[in-house]
Amino acid sequence: MDNPVEKAKVLVEALPYIRRFYNKTIVIKYGGSAMEEEGFKRSFALDIVLLKYIGLNPVVVHGGGPQIGEMLTRLGKKSEFVEGMRVTDRETMDVVEMVLVGKVNKEIVALINQQGGKAVGLSGKDGRLILAKKLKLTRSAGTDKDPEIIDIGMVGEVKAIDPGVIESLEKENFIPVIAPVGAGEEGETYNINADLAAGKIASALKAEKLILLTDVEGVMDEKKRLIPTLDVKQAEELISQKVISSGMIPKVNCCLDALKDGVNKTHIINGTVEHAVLLEIFTDVGIGTQITKEI
Repeated sequence: MDNPVEKAKVLVEALPYIRRFYNKTIVIKYGGSAMEEEGFKRSFALDIVLLKYIGLNPVVVHGGGPQIGEMLTRLGKKSEFVEGMRVTDRETMDVVEMVLVGKVNKEIVALINQQGGKAVGLSGKDGRLILAKKLKLTRSAGTDKDPEIIDIGMVGEVKAIDPGVIESLEKENFIPVIAPVGAGEEGETYNINADLAAGKIASALKAEKLILLTDVEGVMDEKKRLIPTLDVKQAEELISQKVISSGMIPKVNCCLDALKDGVNKTHIINGTVEHAVLLEIFTDVGIGTQITKEI
């Protein structure tokens, strides 16, 4: 890319996308290895700042599982998981909130601001952004038996989203950075899966895009090749055929729910690719899997 003409061609390729998405909201779930290595963190922050400067409205929702696990270990508390979800008693919930809201969130805000952005950190408890309820986890107990109900503590699911605080920040050109901690009807605190929180926030904002950053390229076919584009029907068929399996299922379902609730397009991309967000939004080919309502 030393050739100035080639650099100009990249900008020209991006122009129709910049025009199309100007003043549109893009919700980005930030997590995985992209949050851990300094180069990836800086690349992500630069992408978010550039989106804002060229007229888009990025909203960041972040995870922090490894950081929570590390802190629990330092405190001598063992992490326990059931069906991929962290068992969260009240003591663990205090640690989760401390790490997500007090540490990880502020680090992301600082990274974005260091690159020239105006980021503001929130949790789902601010401005009644995320109203949550206790997640009811069930597991099959066998034929002719009622499902087993598993209590995993203060793990929640989204009951409602009030996007008012986000919309107010966007009007003042701030970049919201949201920790997925929600409040119940009685003020209790719940730990919420970041993918699911991002999907619900994107739906409430009627976002142009929902982008989930992962540690893999995207959705793979039966021969482990990247699928660049899927529509809702194709994605549902691949799940039923078990081509989409394991940890990719909840991510794809999150995208499908968002599409059904008004989000225009969703993406699952590898966050460890330098400038992954820009490459997915502003190039003709993209780098991951886009899931659309229909092709």
